[in-house]
Parts: sequence; structure tokens; C-alpha cells
Amino acid sequence: MVNWRDLLVSPNTPILNTLEIIDRNARQIALVADESGRLLGTVTDGDIRRGLLKGKALEDPTSTIMNPFPTVASPYDSRENILALMKIKQIHQIPIVDEDGKIVQVEMLNDLLRPTKKDNWVVLMAGGLGTRLYPLTHDCPKPLLKVGNKPLLETILQSFIEQGFHKFYISVNYKAEMIQDYFGDGSQWGVTIHYLQEKESLGTAGALSLLPELPKDPFFVMNGDLLTKVNFDQLLDFHKTYQAQATMCVREYDHQIPYGVVTLEKQKLVAMEEKPTQRFFVNAGIYVLSPGALKNIPHNRYLDMPSLFEQLMKEEQQTIAFPIREYWLDIGRMADFERANMEFAEVFG
Repeated sequence: MVNWRDLLVSPNTPILNTLEIIDRNARQIALVADESGRLLGTVTDGDIRRGLLKGKALEDPTSTIMNPFPTVASPYDSRENILALMKIKQIHQIPIVDEDGKIVQVEMLNDLLRPTKKDNWVVLMAGGLGTRLYPLTHDCPKPLLKVGNKPLLETILQSFIEQGFHKFYISVNYKAEMIQDYFGDGSQWGVTIHYLQEKESLGTAGALSLLPELPKDPFFVMNGDLLTKVNFDQLLDFHKTYQAQATMCVREYDHQIPYGVVTLEKQKLVAMEEKPTQRFFVNAGIYVLSPGALKNIPHNRYLDMPSLFEQLMKEEQQTIAFPIREYWLDIGRMADFERANMEFAEVFG
């Protein structure tokens, strides 16, 4: 992953210094930013060469040759969308800026096509009973139900592997031996897998108390009954950028009220709206936690993830939300399972 801070220059930086930064980082780009980190423009080797041909001197300020209208992307853009944008624009780098125009990352084409190995842990919660999918789960734990041509949990595992993650913990309880027999130690996929054995249900946060040691870096926690195309790299970068203790992925959910809604002032009718749609953000079951968050989890006692977030918020810890724009489906009901099988080939094929 690019350290974008090594690519920063100010508008007044001499062109020669900017050229040295471009050459030193071998990234073919420099980012022109103001003191607050807001992107003002970009400079490539081609911009410098064109400037020199127009008579610019190497002592001139970089602002005289920068591109003031570079192509940028949002932290919420999917990996696929960024790659498509690179292809359309025929570029190899795209600055990622937040809603205030401040730089949070730089995506490089080579990095997107070839994921780097990342040591952040991934904890997958696979201990639920799956009662809403009974009788399918009578003889098979929900994470091993086949969606498309493979078990649901295998698709989740491979999504992380494709983005460079290789250290996994799987929390198991119901029919744990079936999950352990299928995934083993992870060597079949070139990764390592360890298991957190819940003797009784501990919840999505309580199971983390079974981790054998404290992680050194932020780590993922994800329910084992989700299908998604979320960019885990961007999620992790988002968590780090805002120095969060805990990040919750959220999904926009629309609910249409099937009646006309009226607004009253005492007995007086003052407004009426026919079948309005309300929009909410709902918990998407994917999280990033910093190691310090684990001190709030009692050992071997039930605690769900929303309760952990409530504790952190009461302590005024930095808890943030990451909106998911990519494909996401919670396979909790039979209708969701059927939908997942219909959509799998198109989304994951």
C-alpha cells in the first residue's frame, strides 16, 4: 500500500524537488496539497516534461505545471469502480479524497491488480445455529451451506485472501467439527486458520475474549453468513485514517410506510404525505476493531457487537461508520438464501 504522505508537495515546491519526489518513490505522481491536506492538484513526469517544453524552469513553483483538475475517487468507491475509472481515464494512479477534499490514500493500478500480503487478523463468526434456515441447518451449519458452487464461508474466506489477508480465526460452536474438518488449518488456501471454540454462545463480541493473544494491529470481525464485495483494504484504511477504536460497516435501508402519514398539531391536521419512504443505516455485520477495544470484552461471557459499540461510545472512544455501497446480502432467511443462489454467478462468478 502506498504511503501517500511521501508523495506530498506544496504549491510553492520547486519543480525540481517535485521531480525528485516522483523519481524517488517510483510512483510516477506527486500530490499537491495545502497545509490542511486538501488536494489541489497532481503532477506526473509528463506534466513536468510538458511544462519544460513550454518554457518553465526547474526553479518555478510546482503550481505552474500541476493538473488542477485530477481524477479522484471517494473512500466509499469499490475496488471494481476504481479499476474501471482507471481504465476509462487510462491512468495508473487515483488520489482518494474525503468529502472535504482531503487526501486519505492513493490507489495504484499495480496494487489493485496484485494485492500485498497483510498481517491484520480476520475473525469470522461461524458459531450460530441458523434456526431461521431450518431444516437446511439441521445437519449442516449455516456457514457450510452451499451458495453457488461452494460453502458460504469459503466465499468469505476467499474474498479476504484475494485482498492479501492470510491470518484467520474462525469462531465455532454449532457442529464445529464439520467446519473444522472442511477448512482444516487453511493450508489448502495458503493461509493459516485457528479456531475459537465457544462452549456456549458468546455473541459476536464475546467470542473475541477467546483470542489467545492481543493483536498488534487493527483486525476484522465479520459474521459468517454474509455475501459482500466490500473492499476490505479501503475499510481498513478508513479505520486507520480516522484513528478509530471501532468501525462498523453500515448499509442504507429503505422502508416504505404503506399508509398516508399525517402530521398533527393537537387536533389540527397540518400536513400529509402519502406512503413516504424512510431511510436508515443498519448494521452490516462487518467491523474493524483496534486492539484496545478488547479490554471492554469480559472473558467467556456473552456480549454482542452492538453492546460493545455502546460501551465504547459511552467512554467517548472514536467509533465510526463505514457505509457499504458494494454488493451486500445477509443470508438470514430462506428467501435470502434463494436470492443468494440466484445472484451468486453474476456477482462472484
